[in-house]
Amino acid sequence: MDAEPIVKVSGLRKRFGTLEVLKSIDLEVRRGEVIAIIGKSGSGKSTLLRCVNGLEQFQVGALTVDGQALRHHDKAAMRALRQHVGMIFQSFNLFPHLSVGANVMLAPSLVKKRGKPEGEAQAKKLLARVGLAEKFEAWPDQLSGGQQQRVAIARALAMEPAVLLCDEITSALDPELVGEVLRVVESLAEEGMTLLMVTHEMNFARKVADRVVFMHAGRIHEMGPPAELFAAPQTAELQQFLGALH
Repeated sequence: MDAEPIVKVSGLRKRFGTLEVLKSIDLEVRRGEVIAIIGKSGSGKSTLLRCVNGLEQFQVGALTVDGQALRHHDKAAMRALRQHVGMIFQSFNLFPHLSVGANVMLAPSLVKKRGKPEGEAQAKKLLARVGLAEKFEAWPDQLSGGQQQRVAIARALAMEPAVLLCDEITSALDPELVGEVLRVVESLAEEGMTLLMVTHEMNFARKVADRVVFMHAGRIHEMGPPAELFAAPQTAELQQFLGALH
């Protein structure tokens, strides 16, 4: 483990108009760590992830990823940062007019100026890694939701990110498809990928996360190893949240 955290969030505050959605967030993530972020809707979980990859601007505080400080006014710095951070969303956001392989190859060819043979080889390798080796030529609308989400994971990995952000990536899926996506994420965790996941899947968080972060009303309310957090919640808010799930 590196001594220097790969993601460092200090005193982060984010407002939408007068509504403060993040109220002084401090979080350090070590390389290779899997962090599950849980909490009710509106607690600021997704906004925190969107701040980490630069999709949302924050008003106060500092954020560094892989040694790169996040500076919104500096376009070159933002481009560099986004090459270090992959993000997978609830909706798969695949380009419908591009084949599965072309979806995976698009960003590296544009950003890293990767040649076609090299890009194809990498895309095939990544599709095999998410269990979709045979879908290179397929179109997104020929795939199930779970398969589309696995293509979205392959596409994020194509940029070789240092950190992968997952924003409720199973919540738009039918229940029987959730497992196939979580198995891919679990294999990435085993390979040492740094992961920040907003998730409703508590069993998955319990099994795979190194630490669980419980957010409530824009703050990190509790944080710790899953066994501790789930077995002995320290606050009424977390007790209530966990109680409502059963």
